[in-house]
Amino acid sequence: MKKSIKLLALAACLILAFGCLPLSAITPYSTYTYSIDGFALQSPDAYVPDRQIDSEYMGVEPAIDDPRDLVVDEYKNVYIADAANNRIVVLDRYYKLKFYIDSFVNQNGVPDSLSSPSGVFVQNDKIYVADTDNNRIVMFEIDGTYYKTIEEPDADVFPAGSVYKPVAIAVDEYGRIYVVSSSTYMGVIAINEDGEFQGFIGAQKVTISALDILWRNFQTAEQRKFSQQYVSTEFNNITIDKDGFIYVTTSSVDPDSQQAAIDSKDSTYAPVKKLNTAGADIMKRNGFFGPGGEVKVSNLTTAEITGASVIIDAAVGPEETWSIIDEKRSKIFTYDEGGNLLFVFGDIGQQLGNIQSIEAIAYLDSDILILDKAADNITVFRRTEYGDLLIEAVRNTNERNYDKSMEYWLEIRQRNNNFDSAYIGIGKALYREAKYTEAMESYKSAYDTENYSEAFKEIRKNWIAKNILWIPVIAIVVVALLVIFNKYAAKINKKTQLKKGRKTFKEELLYACHLILHPFDGFWDLKHEQRGSVRAALVWLVVAILTFFYQDVGTGYIFDPRQESSTILVQVAAVAVPVILWTVANWCLTTLFDGEGSLKDIFVATCYALVPIPILIIPSVLYSNVALAGESTIINLLVTFAFVWAGLLIFFGMMVTHDYTFGKNVLTCLGTILGMAIIMFIGVLFSALLAKIVSFISSIVTEVSFRM
Repeated sequence: MKKSIKLLALAACLILAFGCLPLSAITPYSTYTYSIDGFALQSPDAYVPDRQIDSEYMGVEPAIDDPRDLVVDEYKNVYIADAANNRIVVLDRYYKLKFYIDSFVNQNGVPDSLSSPSGVFVQNDKIYVADTDNNRIVMFEIDGTYYKTIEEPDADVFPAGSVYKPVAIAVDEYGRIYVVSSSTYMGVIAINEDGEFQGFIGAQKVTISALDILWRNFQTAEQRKFSQQYVSTEFNNITIDKDGFIYVTTSSVDPDSQQAAIDSKDSTYAPVKKLNTAGADIMKRNGFFGPGGEVKVSNLTTAEITGASVIIDAAVGPEETWSIIDEKRSKIFTYDEGGNLLFVFGDIGQQLGNIQSIEAIAYLDSDILILDKAADNITVFRRTEYGDLLIEAVRNTNERNYDKSMEYWLEIRQRNNNFDSAYIGIGKALYREAKYTEAMESYKSAYDTENYSEAFKEIRKNWIAKNILWIPVIAIVVVALLVIFNKYAAKINKKTQLKKGRKTFKEELLYACHLILHPFDGFWDLKHEQRGSVRAALVWLVVAILTFFYQDVGTGYIFDPRQESSTILVQVAAVAVPVILWTVANWCLTTLFDGEGSLKDIFVATCYALVPIPILIIPSVLYSNVALAGESTIINLLVTFAFVWAGLLIFFGMMVTHDYTFGKNVLTCLGTILGMAIIMFIGVLFSALLAKIVSFISSIVTEVSFRM
């Protein structure tokens, strides 16, 4: 009896425990966003599976087979392109059959029918059907009554041998029709309601390797005729928003180019674009990565599915949000108007909420409808409370109700402290309240350097206004100190020029001020007049190392948002090792080619040539802490000039040290670089061999110790 009571109590506890699990714990997929490093960050479920709608529930006979498109009109009717049954299935808002569009009497009074329709769109109370195998667009009234047929556009606009195969269609409020043809690679076909061709928009660029471009330059006209032809990749789907902007997707971009476009947020080979009527991509890509599906696919834990996403459809959601679907992984990616990722969910499978073969996506109020091509059904995903909070936050942000939006973003952050858009939303609200320091902290949490820069701009403006009188004074003092120091160094160097015997340490250090501006006589005197020394060279080498370390840890947040500084030992290795390799390789090579410089001369000249690095990089780092995001040109210019200046000094230093001609010095420097690579290779090989020897001896010692 007691045992039965204990079992019942345990069962009750288990029921209560599982009954209290959050809704996200029972979904057959995870919801996530991405960190700046490309790793998935778990998120509360924005959508959960509600139900599946199959043909039996719809009341459709025969059952839907090979569905290819799914749209919802303003009256909340649902349209399915049922290709195998040559019809459009029209459902009401409750997913019950209203009517079919299959056979009709055309404008010539002849019985007609659809053939493998692949796309459907509803606009201005007209139903537009991409009648794929009949190579035409057929229009119907909102009640399914035949209206007109739009035949293939003028054949002269298509290349010879191409076939007009409309597979997707979108229409703006003015009746302009945008058609995606499966065999047309010049872009989206734009026609008017009368079928008159208006032009192509948004043609994709072609990916051609540099080697192929070089090879084609050596080919004859006849060889080019029979060589591989490079054509733009075609689009696979299209939709349009209320403002007339067109979302197009493609899955035929080279996967490596697509992944590079996502990483760099470049639109050239992006798998989804937002086009205006002129065909220009106007999509905002403000997130860590460009919209286009999975990012950093090497970080994904699903080993069975690899490579870039295959994007096959897009849908416009509430408050200027929009979603795309990944055919490869059956996932839904949703972004806001700025291209920030809001959430990702979905997976392959047969449970409720999993999709066997995702084909199309549409919004019905707050629900997301997913068309499953393999299961021939629709899965309805219901928005959760967390999803409602997201939409309300986005809505208030779009409407500039920042105080209200901040309440929602704070609530979202409590539920998901990994969500960067929440920090950005909070930052915008604080910015509007002139709380710039707090706004910067919030932006910093989301690595949002653009908005951080805007907040910092206000702080800098206020500081300048308060200290406007001190700025020219400080500038004059700094310039005066530099002039005084330069005159002092010039005086010391001039005095030392006539001095016989050993130079003081101060004189050896200050000689660098003369050498960097007068390299030819400077390096000559450095070697023959003993104006420098190894100890001074070591000091300048240490200064260069410390400069790079300061650059690593001291660069302003706007230009180094990750703030991932390395240790001083790393900087020592990064600077000292190349200098030593250069010195050794150059000495080994020039010894064989009548070089007059010793190992010491080469080392001293190389270290003195590093002096421009601290002179220019330190000011660039200081400036990075007060500069804005759009002012990076000055910083980049200073850093670039520092490296170019130091590189030229090393080049001319070697030429003077070895008494080489210009041409011979060029060849020697190139040979030195090759020698550095060889020394590194030998060093790595020796290290690996030494490690194996140590491991072998260690194994023997261990084996002997066990047997004794």
